[in-house]
Amino acid sequence: MSDLKMAPETIVVDYVLDEPPHKVWRALTEPELVAAWLAPNDIRADLGHRFQVETTAEPGSAGAVQCEVLAIEPDRSISYSWREAREEGPALDSRVTWIITPTFDGGTHLRLVHDGFALTSGRALALAGAGRSIGRALSRRMLCVLADAFRIAA
Repeated sequence: MSDLKMAPETIVVDYVLDEPPHKVWRALTEPELVAAWLAPNDIRADLGHRFQVETTAEPGSAGAVQCEVLAIEPDRSISYSWREAREEGPALDSRVTWIITPTFDGGTHLRLVHDGFALTSGRALALAGAGRSIGRALSRRMLCVLADAFRIAA
């Protein structure tokens, strides 16, 4: 997975977690655990599996996010499409990749790569400029909510 090509509009967030990789894997691939930190869903860690993530409708959103598992290495990485329909304008059609790497002390290095945004050049520039603050906000939120999922996974 280290061969990921990243465009300027790619969001990359790295986490170092105390939890072992098998717990992190479960928190990313079991529907009830994903629901604890993201939203209700019907994810399955099977190549080609199509699933939905139920979202609270935001202005301009047409409902659930449609996803499909695109690549999987059990206990190491999972990639899926992320297609959010919009009532106005083009759909958000992107790819989410989670990469799990064990740390020397039994914890986990977790990398989130969200890329493939179909953006106009103006939106791409705005996203590139906001990427660091988005990453920090995601990081703070993810650490809190993933910690809850790890307690459930115990």
